[in-house]
Amino acid sequence: MNPSTPDAERSPAAPAQARGRGTALIWILLAGAFVMVLNETVMGVALPPLMAEFEITASAGQWLTTVYMLVMAVLIPMSGFLLERFTPRAIFVTALSVFAVGTAAAALAPTLAVLVAARVAQAAGTAVIMPLLTTTILTRIPEGRRGRMMGLIAIVMSAAPALGPTVSGLLITALGWRSVFLVVLPIAILVLIVGTLLIGPGTRGRDVKFDVLSALLSVVAFGGLIYGLGSIGEAAAADAVISPLVPILVGVAGLGLFIWRQLVLQRRGNAFLDLRPFRERPFWVGVALIVVAMLSMFGSLILLPIYMQNVLGLSPLTTGLAVLPGGLVICVTAPVIGILFDRVGARPLVIPGAFIVAGGLVILTQLGLTTPVWAIVVAMIVLYLGLALLMTPLMTGSLSSLEPHLYSHGSAIFSTVQQLAGAAGTAVFVTIMSIGTAAGARAGLGEVAATAQGIHGAFVLAAISSVIVIVLAFLVPKGRPVAPAPAATAAE
Repeated sequence: MNPSTPDAERSPAAPAQARGRGTALIWILLAGAFVMVLNETVMGVALPPLMAEFEITASAGQWLTTVYMLVMAVLIPMSGFLLERFTPRAIFVTALSVFAVGTAAAALAPTLAVLVAARVAQAAGTAVIMPLLTTTILTRIPEGRRGRMMGLIAIVMSAAPALGPTVSGLLITALGWRSVFLVVLPIAILVLIVGTLLIGPGTRGRDVKFDVLSALLSVVAFGGLIYGLGSIGEAAAADAVISPLVPILVGVAGLGLFIWRQLVLQRRGNAFLDLRPFRERPFWVGVALIVVAMLSMFGSLILLPIYMQNVLGLSPLTTGLAVLPGGLVICVTAPVIGILFDRVGARPLVIPGAFIVAGGLVILTQLGLTTPVWAIVVAMIVLYLGLALLMTPLMTGSLSSLEPHLYSHGSAIFSTVQQLAGAAGTAVFVTIMSIGTAAGARAGLGEVAATAQGIHGAFVLAAISSVIVIVLAFLVPKGRPVAPAPAATAAE
């Protein structure tokens, strides 16, 4: 359990003022997290105008989205340490301040390099908010009501990225791409001010030692893997500085050393990122399912704007509106699915969700040179309905299967693999598109037809990967997960 949470607020007999402060904390975190996660995908619709203004390729421009998720994947493992060491107020204020500074810099960015650096600052602030939000709900909300509250997190995790292209499309059409950040900035500042006034100071966290080696290995592992994956697309276009195989191998080696270091520290009782949650079947099955699902989700979000604008010739506004219904589906269904989870558990929801996700991806494989917009809307509705059935049950079931003292580490692991999968999905989908487009051009196809061929190949791969989601869905345990008894865990 988060040691920086005041004992009075954790106690069942906590005074009404403390309980109110805990509720305020959750809602403030939800508001801040929604705005911050929304920024993960706002660059998708903005990519074509940015490619024209900065004279860059799609492979280079996709780093504006990939770097956001990459930084989060690198920093989120540190959130377990931060949640133990600092108070919720200190973490919240620092995260929102860094995010606001990055947003201001992005709005004024004169070059692509400055814009990428600003996105790094935005991501650094976002990285800590999601684990803080999840841990707060797990420690303050009774088990029988967690599903409905985690449904709100599903809106942040799924609907916010889905609504990003719509918001971006509306703003770009009316005011240009810089307005995307200019509109977000005052909202972030308002959340920061209100949060600072309402969040209780809490108690000082434990004097936990920061393991520098673990932090460095985390950067090498996740940074190397995502940089290598992102470079594959550039290599296909002969733009890569070095062979993608080099950073990928460095990342794999770094990941192995990172895991080894955590196992060593775990035996000493002070792991930087405790890996014991993987002992629980509901947890590792949920993590595996989320990896595949998020890979497809973020890959789709990066490719669809390119497809609709560069192949179908649609405006950024139309592009954003086409994906809006999918995001609205999650907003409407996620809380209801959370309530259903509290009653029936994860398995009855996850299995149909896996089949629905597969159906949505199969529809996307049919995109061509003359596909009507309504077909894209239907595909997105189907895909995001399936994702809604997956996200809330998997998150709640996976984390509820852990002992309370592992909540912060389980949240950190879940958020890390989610962002890593999203970054990998973005890189892999753009890579396959680039390879397919290059192959089409060599075969004599025109630019539009070659792009359509590359995007088709990426969605075919996504549809094939959905078979893995279906198989894993049947491994989700029946009933509602129960955390192991402390005595049994100690015996292990």
